[in-house]
This record gives sequence, C-alpha cells and structure tokens, in this order.
Amino acid sequence: MAERPFLIGLTGSIGMGKTETAKLFARLGIPVYDSDAAVHRLYEPGGAAVAEIAKAFPESVKDGRVDRAALSRHLASDEDAFRKLEAIVHPLVAADQRLFLERAMKDGAEMVVQDIPLLFETGGHARMDAVVVVSAPSELQRRRVLERPGMTAEKLDHILARQMPDAEKRAKAHFVVETDKGLDHAFEQVKAVVAALEAKRNA
Repeated sequence: MAERPFLIGLTGSIGMGKTETAKLFARLGIPVYDSDAAVHRLYEPGGAAVAEIAKAFPESVKDGRVDRAALSRHLASDEDAFRKLEAIVHPLVAADQRLFLERAMKDGAEMVVQDIPLLFETGGHARMDAVVVVSAPSELQRRRVLERPGMTAEKLDHILARQMPDAEKRAKAHFVVETDKGLDHAFEQVKAVVAALEAKRNA
C-alpha cells in the first residue's frame, strides 16, 4: 500500500484569506481539500446532508436543497442548532475527506492540504502532520468580511464568538501565513512552508 501523504491542515478565522492561500498551495501542485466546497455539495439537490437537515430544520430546505440563508437565520436564534447541524455534517465531511485522501494516495501525492475552517475547534488538528494558520490584522479581517453580501457586524460577531481567537490559533500553529501584504508576499510564505516540510520529510 502507498505511503500516506503528509497532511497539512490549513485553517484561519473568517476573512483571514484562507481560500486564496489554499489556491497558492494548489499552484505548487499540492492537492487541496476544500471543506467549504464539500459542505456546498452536501447541501445541493441529491447531497447527502439534505434529507437529515430537512428532518432537523424543515424550514431550511427548499426545492430539494439547503437554503443557507434560512439555515443561518435559524442557527442565529438557536444555540443548540449548531450542535445538531454539526452532528449531521461533520461525519459526512469526514467521509468525503477520507475519499479525497485515498485518491491522493493512489495518485502518489507526497503532501495534501486539508482546508478546514474550524480545524482547532473540532479537534481536527490532532490528525494533521503540520498546521498552517492564515492570519491578518483584525481591522482588515472585519473590512473584508463586512464587504460580503448579506454580512452584518452582528452576524460577524456571532461567527467570531464560535471561533478560537486568532492569537490562540497562531500560537498553536506550526506555520503562520500573513495575508495583509498581498498575494506575492503570501505566495513566498507558502513556498517557504512547503520547502521546510519537504526538508523535514526528507531528513
């Protein structure tokens, strides 16, 4: 059996630039698993999460797909709802991650990136060989997020309250990529991370 690829956990709070940083790893030819994209697939018609979410939150499913806005409104008004939703979605994402890893092993990938927003909060960092945290100053973070359609300061505060503080994530990380100095600067940091991990693997 092929050797398991080296697992890089990529995480960071909302608005820190994680999605763009994941693309930088992909530019280096490293397979990237996008947890957010996986959740979107689970919520689409025929997605594995739709039936269970319809049972738990009937008003959040319309035309065979999860209405993310309706689900978000429900979550904002019911703290227990998060735990119910996580109990449905997390096992499905974990199964999807395993399939991704199996494909990467068959393809002979030496490293893979798993882009997981709540990596520390869910304990997923324990499965990783290295953790990269994406970070930016809080003022920039807020500005980025509040530019998103439908986002409000209240909604952002609610999201941040459920996420581990940035300083704590940085302290737990093996590497930090700072995204407030442009993509070229971030790409240099990503290349340095990959070079350090390749050196470690080959030592």
